[in-house]
Amino acid sequence: FSYSSVRLDIRRIGALKAGNDTVGNQTRVKVVKNKVAPPFKVVEFDVMYGEGISREGSLLDIGIEHGVVQKSGAWFAYGDERLGQGRENAKIFLKENEGVRNRILAEIYDKLGFDNPNAEDGAVENGDEAAANGAAGDALVAEGRAGVLGR
Repeated sequence: FSYSSVRLDIRRIGALKAGNDTVGNQTRVKVVKNKVAPPFKVVEFDVMYGEGISREGSLLDIGIEHGVVQKSGAWFAYGDERLGQGRENAKIFLKENEGVRNRILAEIYDKLGFDNPNAEDGAVENGDEAAANGAAGDALVAEGRAGVLGR
């Protein structure tokens, strides 16, 4: 351990269930040693079986943290539109509705002060939501999670 530059403590903090079936895990990662950046940061995210890290779950977390998505009891909403009752239902709604997902993503980019890669090519405005989703989701996970790491 003395020669490592980065050490991470990765823990399962809960199970994600759909009915009686476990569909994923809630995971917490803590940086316990880091020679290349400030240590002791913590991040939590969902790891879905057969899918990996849930983009929709991360989008909900960042949206709530920055006031883009509202949570009232078990209900999640974006503006006047209800995303679903319960976290898993809201994630399913975002997965099935790319337009809503991309609008939330664009608003988060604006709030965080990042350049929205979709705004340059006009993909969202022209209705090419599938093209807009890929790069934007990757950038959100790479850049947007930095805001969540500071918790």
